[in-house]
Amino acid sequence: MFERIKDTVFRIVKSRLFVLILAFCALFAILVNRVFYLQIVKGQYYMDNYKLQILKTREIPGTRGNIYDRNGNLLAYNELAYSVTIEDNITGEDRNEILNGILEKIISIVESNGDSVISDFGVVLDSAGNYEFSQTNETLKLRFIADVYGLKTIDELTEKQRNASAADIMKYLCTDEVYGYDLDMKKMDKAYLLKMVNLRYAINLNSFQKFIPTTLATDVSDETVAAIMENLDELDGVDIAEDSMRRYTDSKYFASIIGYTGKISQEEYNALDKDQKKKYSQTDIVGKAGLEQTMDEVLQGTKGKKQFYVDSVGKVTDKVSSKDPEAGNDVYLTIDKDLQEQTYQLLEEKLAGIVLSKLRNVMNYDPSQTSDSSQIIIPVDDAYNAFIANEIIDESHFGADNAKTVEKQVYQKFTERKSSAITEIINEMNNSGAKAYKDLSDEMKAYMDYISIDVLQKAVGILIPDKIDTNDEVYKQWTTDETISLNKYLNYAISKNWIDTSKLSDYISDEKYSDSAEIYQGILTFLQNYLDSDVNFDKLLYKYLIKSGSISGGQICAIVYEQGVLPMDEAAYKGLANGSVDSYGWLYQKIQSLQITPGQLALEPCTGSAVVSDPNTGEVLACVSYPGYDNNRLANTMDSKYYNQLVTGLSRPFYNNATQERTAPGSTYKMISAVAGLTEGVISPDSYISCGGEFDKVTPSPRCWIYPGGHGPLEVTGALMHSCNVFFYEVGYDLGLDKDGDYDSDQGVEKLAKYAKEFGLGEKSGIEIPESEPRISDEYAVQSAIGQGTNNFTVSQLNRYVATVANKGTVYNLSLLDKTTDVNGKIIKKYEPVVANEITDVSSTTWNLVHQGMIAMIQDTPSFSGLGIEMAGKTGTAQQSALHPDHGLFVGFAPADKPEIAIAVRIANGYSSSYAAEIGRDIVRANFKLADKKELITGSAAQLGTAIAGD
Repeated sequence: MFERIKDTVFRIVKSRLFVLILAFCALFAILVNRVFYLQIVKGQYYMDNYKLQILKTREIPGTRGNIYDRNGNLLAYNELAYSVTIEDNITGEDRNEILNGILEKIISIVESNGDSVISDFGVVLDSAGNYEFSQTNETLKLRFIADVYGLKTIDELTEKQRNASAADIMKYLCTDEVYGYDLDMKKMDKAYLLKMVNLRYAINLNSFQKFIPTTLATDVSDETVAAIMENLDELDGVDIAEDSMRRYTDSKYFASIIGYTGKISQEEYNALDKDQKKKYSQTDIVGKAGLEQTMDEVLQGTKGKKQFYVDSVGKVTDKVSSKDPEAGNDVYLTIDKDLQEQTYQLLEEKLAGIVLSKLRNVMNYDPSQTSDSSQIIIPVDDAYNAFIANEIIDESHFGADNAKTVEKQVYQKFTERKSSAITEIINEMNNSGAKAYKDLSDEMKAYMDYISIDVLQKAVGILIPDKIDTNDEVYKQWTTDETISLNKYLNYAISKNWIDTSKLSDYISDEKYSDSAEIYQGILTFLQNYLDSDVNFDKLLYKYLIKSGSISGGQICAIVYEQGVLPMDEAAYKGLANGSVDSYGWLYQKIQSLQITPGQLALEPCTGSAVVSDPNTGEVLACVSYPGYDNNRLANTMDSKYYNQLVTGLSRPFYNNATQERTAPGSTYKMISAVAGLTEGVISPDSYISCGGEFDKVTPSPRCWIYPGGHGPLEVTGALMHSCNVFFYEVGYDLGLDKDGDYDSDQGVEKLAKYAKEFGLGEKSGIEIPESEPRISDEYAVQSAIGQGTNNFTVSQLNRYVATVANKGTVYNLSLLDKTTDVNGKIIKKYEPVVANEITDVSSTTWNLVHQGMIAMIQDTPSFSGLGIEMAGKTGTAQQSALHPDHGLFVGFAPADKPEIAIAVRIANGYSSSYAAEIGRDIVRANFKLADKKELITGSAAQLGTAIAGD
């Protein structure tokens, strides 16, 4: 037995397995010893000194340069503020749960102290509480959708992604198994859910750059700072950061030219060239509009850089290097702050005066029954409706739990009517024998228009505009003749494949094989669901509830107090609510005192613009677009809801009326025709042309504004003074005569265009903010000679043209820029005048005659008497349509003998050019200090002079 054991052990020892066992035991002993040493002997030491060294590089943006006016008045600057930030260091399966919990605590802390978290996501809540995109521009909306899905370009979007609604985007971000934020859409209130998505999306945009902080709330109070600091142990990655906030002085006056700043978008970053991308990162704050955008590289400054090590939880363990940022350069504008502000106020007061002059205490007015557009009135029901249509008051609050008394009364009327209205609409559309469109009530016509155009075509694309044959007889019966019903039109559209059935997949059994009857019923079912939650349909309902008297003007005005739009006046509020205070009188007084402004009402007129420049340099002294907006609410972190209100606002505050709105110049163009006629020799200084009120050399025969009267015989200065159309019709006609004496309109158009181009109207003015392309008329020489035809110019372009008239032939580029300096005031660049063209083929006699005509026009206008300075000017009227008031224009310069300023003014739908002329007059008075400021700017609606009958 012993021998067997001994023999076995001997064999094992002799085998290679024994060697392996020994090696294994030795290695195991070493490993155990090392583990014991590390965990037991040195465990506490390593626990205390454990570091996961990560090298971080953090860029520090340079302070943005300031913007000043020509006199050194501050217009844009930076202010130190505190922001709540988070570094997303959370990983693991429960990341969403942990991160959402942290964000919920942040929202609670921030809002409990009266502050707000960021709100710059591309989805907002409409007034009916539904999700909608903040961008109405289709390309920008698709760019946002592409960003949500993590795609580089719009072209990568699938058809389903491209057609995603705002609600679809919210659902994707909240619930997607891979990319979702794990937010419960059923349990969370929509507004709260949107706040959470705002924060999560902002964090997600930085996910490719770990340890880059994301801003969650900006410009927070000291109370919020203290509360956050007290709770840092529960808020992983959260911190308080010092931030530089962009601020704007007197924002509404300057927003249209200065613009605002914001976080660079993916599209903006992609558009940068290779060198620019070295200067910018995808978290940078950049200029988004106006001069902030144009001059971004000048204002931006140079970034600093910090390098340091952090441990596994983001705590700084060692600093490596540091480079301080450099402040951006300052920009000085040519703008005169005082003149800019006074010009804006003059426009607002004049607009209010015009509105009051046309406001009438009548209901259900039809402008098509008025033959003269100058006699169009503003019915008071349109004004009451404007409070809802342009969101002066918030109709979504009428049904809120904390709604006030009158709000509840109005909401009850609305809900009762909404149910019956939708039923009536669906029944009307479901009736194969329904009345023709022309036989419907005005209210039902409005609903049918809204459904066929705004909903089925524009909003959802069920009716495909590109497929509709506008020459089709049935289409004409619907749109032009109005002899068929919407039922017949839509059923015909189905038969012609003008319908996108894929948009009805939830309402029909099979989009490929459904018959026309099923498709039509699918449209009706869709409409019933859509109208029930459509805020724009709600606004249309309110319009007709007001027109019918079901909701009174007094109730609408009382809600202004209930919602805090105006400070509470108990007597007025109670009187409006019970009917003892006349709502028309109340409204009239509020417009008179500018407590309710033309820009808020968005009635015609509600917009205006003016540009004032130095005709000897092209420097712009004032560039005003009314109404303005508060660019402080868009800078830094954008207020998406406010942005959406600006984009959709009926008075278009986001639209620069001075540089982007184009209209026909009307009679302000006649100086070009005079110069062309005199220079081409078709008229001489002594030529007299007789005006009998009608020009009968072409058919149809155009008339002078004085028709059925006439001006009689006039020479060129008299024609400019009286703005005689017949005189300039003749000039346009004669410019078109060929060598055989035959009239060739194209020849006349070409000659007029030649001179228009010489005056700079063939190109943009040179101003350094976005400007629309001008259009010189290319048809109808006779009409073109009085500024009609297809002439279309911005106010900025008209200003450069009249400045050229003022200085007798030098076309300067308009400029808003005076100089740039460094932070110490050293001049970096001085902007010198740029001459775009010199008109050399016009004689001094011609220039003098044109000036004399413009001076005579001012001297012949009573409202300019006693001005105290000799001025030259020309009024103009441009007709939009018979259903809308004409546009009023004025151009001029002063002093007439040695011009220092050139002026162009336009009031869109301003009825009479005399009102624009009065603004031009008061701009001169303001610039040359010819009147006390309190006399010029009264703080109430302006008095109006006598309207010019025509020009």
